[in-house]
Amino acid sequence: MTDALRVARVAAQAAKDKRGREVVILDIRKISLIADYFVITHGTSTTQVQAISREIEDKVAEAGGRLLRREGYTSARWVLLDFGGVVVHVFLEEDRRFYDLERLWADAELVELEA
Repeated sequence: MTDALRVARVAAQAAKDKRGREVVILDIRKISLIADYFVITHGTSTTQVQAISREIEDKVAEAGGRLLRREGYTSARWVLLDFGGVVVHVFLEEDRRFYDLERLWADAELVELEA
């Protein structure tokens, strides 16, 4: 397992631990130079979006990952966490449906989440 995949899995589990909804990992290595993986999830309130984001930051840091950039935390409608090879998107549900990154990146491979 690559370091980026390990970070993606840690981030996905952290999102699930805070009740992030519909958590997915997309493998974008073959179709983009932006990152290796996207982790996408959503919350039902701005408070939950912030809680999910904080949990992901904490758990990835504990696993040795380094946050390079955070965007959108204050408004908490779409929080982007850049860990280098992994970019995490934490949305409010309606914003996730509007931007529909899964459709935009439909050519990406879906990574199976650990149980």
